Amino acid sequence: MTMPKILYIEDDFLNMQLVKKMVRFAGYEVLQAFDGRTGIKMAEELKPDVILMDIDLPDMNGLEVTMILKASAGLKDIPIIALTADSSAHSRCLEVGCDGYLSKPISRAGLLKVIQQFCQPSQTYQ
Repeated sequence: MTMPKILYIEDDFLNMQLVKKMVRFAGYEVLQAFDGRTGIKMAEELKPDVILMDIDLPDMNGLEVTMILKASAGLKDIPIIALTADSSAHSRCLEVGCDGYLSKPISRAGLLKVIQQFCQPSQTYQ
């Protein structure tokens, strides 16, 4: 059984490492993109099971990236979970098509709970 793939689009290296550690331990493969354009390209090529989306990205914001992904016929059904320190962004994230939302700092339990709503980890790695 292969591990479900999670694409994390995040420009902060420390946040990337923290989330990667949390979800890998739980049985998910983590794909990394450090900007929006790379994230879009990786989503098109690798078809992840879930996308974790930072909202504050260097080249385009995560809301724009979400709208592009949700407008693509081949990608629109991939669940996108917004991860942001901007607590006022919750409604905007949902309006543009995010399927879930977590406010930073995130907890391991909270992150895994929202991911598992959309995708179950590989039993082999638990």
